[in-house]
Amino acid sequence: MEDVKLEFPSLPQCKEDAEEWTYPMRREMQEILPGLFLGPYSSAMKSKLPILQKHGITHIICIRQNIEANFIKPNFQQLFRYLVLDIADNPVENIIRFFPMSKEFIDGSLQTGGKVLVHGNAGISRSAAFVIAYIMETFGVKYRDAFAYVQERRFCINPNAGFVHQLQEYEAIYLAKLTIQMMSPLQIERSLSVHSGTTGKNFFFLEEKAGENSIFLKKEKRYIHCLLEVMLKSLNVQKTLLYWSSFSLFIFLKISAL
Repeated sequence: MEDVKLEFPSLPQCKEDAEEWTYPMRREMQEILPGLFLGPYSSAMKSKLPILQKHGITHIICIRQNIEANFIKPNFQQLFRYLVLDIADNPVENIIRFFPMSKEFIDGSLQTGGKVLVHGNAGISRSAAFVIAYIMETFGVKYRDAFAYVQERRFCINPNAGFVHQLQEYEAIYLAKLTIQMMSPLQIERSLSVHSGTTGKNFFFLEEKAGENSIFLKKEKRYIHCLLEVMLKSLNVQKTLLYWSSFSLFIFLKISAL
């Protein structure tokens, strides 16, 4: 992927007059980026409507597991726009699949002058992971730097170990996505031409299965080859093969459904 250089905006600097962290602040929401707030469910309860309106909140991401729905609720659906995500605070929970959706939701709000609150239950693990992922992809920073940035503003954050691992892996994934968006058709073809071996054989097999839908497959092929190239630079071989197996299965299932 030569001649493709990703450029990102700079992270806003921390306010010099930032309030010193105290334990009771964990029950409040904090502004992490201009217009992006992180907090616990207690900051989005019915009694906190005046505070939400004072800060200009227009959108809320509510992260909860279904079994928590009785006490973690979208309380202001007639006033704010909600994105409700069914996610358990469990290390084996797959949260990467929700990152593009949440980023689109946050971007949509900020670009129209809105403000977003992201909350789970305590505002420590799930919601923090999503804010960290947003900062990573938006500003092109590594997990540890995004974590430190968020922690400076909400000191109590502590994503569980499984979420941390996924955030570390997500760097390669979002870089591949952004790179493919910037590549010209010629660069994509050059990228495809340098790959061979097992992955190529797998694609020949899939192309036979695709039949008349080979145009669809070619689009998927371009994306995954570039994705693999980034992963090979960032991850070890075992992880890359695991990703490859998952994507191959994903494409095969999509082709079978055509």
